[in-house]
Amino acid sequence: METFLGLDYPTWWFLVVGALFSGYGILDGFDFGAGAWHLFFKKEINRKIALNAIGPVWDGNEVWLVIGGGALFAGFPVMYATLFSSLYIPFMLFLVFIIFRAIAIEFRGKEDMAWWRKTWDISYSVSSIMLAFLLGVVLGNILQGIAIGENFMYQGDGFLEFLNPYAIMTGITSLSLFMTHGAIYLLLKTEGRLYAQLTFLLKKGMIFFMVSYGITTLYTLLYIPHLSDDFQNNKILFLVPLLTFLSIANVPRLANKRSFRWAFFFSALTISLLLIMVAIELYPNMLLSTIDPKYSITIYNAASSNKSLQIMLIIAAIGTPLVLGYTAFVYLTFKGKVKLDETSY
Repeated sequence: METFLGLDYPTWWFLVVGALFSGYGILDGFDFGAGAWHLFFKKEINRKIALNAIGPVWDGNEVWLVIGGGALFAGFPVMYATLFSSLYIPFMLFLVFIIFRAIAIEFRGKEDMAWWRKTWDISYSVSSIMLAFLLGVVLGNILQGIAIGENFMYQGDGFLEFLNPYAIMTGITSLSLFMTHGAIYLLLKTEGRLYAQLTFLLKKGMIFFMVSYGITTLYTLLYIPHLSDDFQNNKILFLVPLLTFLSIANVPRLANKRSFRWAFFFSALTISLLLIMVAIELYPNMLLSTIDPKYSITIYNAASSNKSLQIMLIIAAIGTPLVLGYTAFVYLTFKGKVKLDETSY
């Protein structure tokens, strides 16, 4: 098999897709987290400030989802087809909630009636919560496996089979992580009484995450042992969970010192490290079959041709710096505390 810098092209594309979804988790993750806290802010001015903290960047953050989905479709069409047909319901729910979230952000400030704004506040917050939860549900199902049979066809028979205990725990963990991430981002963008309230909410969010993450990790070790096989076989890989633990521990330490810029960095690093652990646990598999391991989808039986992957890798090498540059430009342009004006949401 052809290689580039010692890695075959399916592995390279596996890394590209993982990096894109990591970027999406970090960037849209704080959007979801900020939205999840939205109903905790009782005053109109606080809700408006919190909404405008993510206002200039939320739609740009979703670019990473579009690119990640496109990269998955282009590089691993078998995986794309089986995953979306197997988890059709959560993905359709995700689409509905992401539409209602966008509508809520844009429509909330169009009228001054209290009931109008309250309606869109609820839509925005509930949609943000459900989006964070559904991402975790999908990830939980991927980690434990799905009923895939011959020809990579989904053979599950439960309408709500995707809502199994492990997927629900993973969904709650992802929600708690994004709420922590979002609270830190809002602290970087706010001041005054809202800032003071957020320092209190952040402590609650960190406790929520640590408890849910601890329970999910314990359940994984006890009931889904195949996810730790690679770590058992290659002890050096334990460096990743160690770094994850240190990164998580750094968040409350830095938050207590009011060093929220660095706390945000380690919160983002935690998301990346957790997804790196997921990649290690799965590789070279992408979607495990609970019916028979021989039906599992791997990076090799799901990949496009080597020539296609090679060409797309060149395109990714050109396009990625452009996306990173655009993202950096937007955040530098709108850096600093939120200041409301006539153009605010």
